[in-house]
Amino acid sequence: MEIVINGHEAENGVRQIMQLFFSLSDDVRVESHLEGRRAYAKITLGEKSATGEASSTSGEKLYITNAIKKSVFYAAKKLSDMPTPWGISTGIRPAKGARVLFDKGFGENDVKAHLTGEYLMDEKKAELAIMVAKKEAGILKSMDKKSVSIYVGIPFCPSRCAYCSFISQATEHNNKYIEPYVQAVLKEIEHTGKIIKELGMKVDTIYFGGGTPTAIKPELLQKIIGCLKDNMDLSYLREFTVEAGRPDTFSKEMMQMLKNEGVGRISINPQSMHQKTLDTVGRRHSVLDVEKAFYLAHEAGIESINADLIAGLPGENASMMEETVNKILALEPDAVTVHTLYMKRAANLIDEFEKLRFTKNVADMVDISIAMLKNRGFLPYYMYKQRNTLGNLENVGFAKMGHESLYNVYIMEEVQPILAIGAGGSTKMVYKEEIERVFNPKEAADYTARIDEVLKRKDLFYEFYKRRT
Repeated sequence: MEIVINGHEAENGVRQIMQLFFSLSDDVRVESHLEGRRAYAKITLGEKSATGEASSTSGEKLYITNAIKKSVFYAAKKLSDMPTPWGISTGIRPAKGARVLFDKGFGENDVKAHLTGEYLMDEKKAELAIMVAKKEAGILKSMDKKSVSIYVGIPFCPSRCAYCSFISQATEHNNKYIEPYVQAVLKEIEHTGKIIKELGMKVDTIYFGGGTPTAIKPELLQKIIGCLKDNMDLSYLREFTVEAGRPDTFSKEMMQMLKNEGVGRISINPQSMHQKTLDTVGRRHSVLDVEKAFYLAHEAGIESINADLIAGLPGENASMMEETVNKILALEPDAVTVHTLYMKRAANLIDEFEKLRFTKNVADMVDISIAMLKNRGFLPYYMYKQRNTLGNLENVGFAKMGHESLYNVYIMEEVQPILAIGAGGSTKMVYKEEIERVFNPKEAADYTARIDEVLKRKDLFYEFYKRRT
């Protein structure tokens, strides 16, 4: 792929649009020009070529960039029949624009017209963005301005899935690192608790992610939870989530411990209910294990159970996705998150992903799952997009009324500080329009060895807020 720019500096925007339609390895060239508020593009693909043009309705940088992206988009559509339901919207938070317009007093019809006109979204996607924006607005109104969320990372899994690009270690090969890692996490919790107390913040939500937090022994996980309770005032806590994830880590002992410790929300991540698919992508659990996990969670009395599904897994089609959704709904989840297959270069499935990336099948899978969930009373409440998803499609969280994840909304909309504990954690400082981050080491062994450095870096959170309050 060759990109030639003339008269502007929006090369990244041009590249984003080109990657919706073409692979980086394609013999394709784009020439993008800007004259005043008018943008022109010419794309040459082999012996074929096409042009596109668009004008900006405003001299603002955002609208000028949109015009540049539109000109490329119009040219590319003449050379490719790739579905592009989100138009030129390539950002991670497609609902945020709708929420901002609502905050400015725009009506729903005007917001929809803006999304379909300025960003070329399909009507269905514009309506989805509006639904999510309205749901998010209600959740954000209930957030205390002095609140903070806690993220605890447990970077261990029973095995590594083929599509995974997270920094996590398989327990079967890295057992010796787990207990030292837990000890380091306990140190960071103690230090973090002092910071929260000194700043007078209220702990609003706790989220255990990974990896798979339930991949470690129940007593070790309980020890971490106990340390949180000993070092933080949790009397204001509104949500406690553990991303149990892998059904092969569930046990009656684990579920009962989580319930007894006050965990009200877990996630069970089958991804698919087709055994051949699970085997292909390296999930070491069976469809029966998924059913057993739901049974154990219900039996323990867990209040909210989320199920994660992935559209676009190798070998699957729309009818298979429909079957998966039906089987999951029969297990009575309280929330369902539909992801579109996404991966970085680190994933083992990356070669297969490149073959799948430009197929239309995945759009049908997403549309079918959305329609089925809405028909069963699950409403979309948060959404995000990633650049390397099949078809530039979205990830959407659906929930029954009252079962929405507060943490998911907070982290997506970047409206609340998040103190991240453990390997791979990203602490986020948010104050008005300012956002700063502090990163922990990604690898478990590296994090454990550098825990004293981690604690010093955590003080940046204290200094950030102390200077501004």
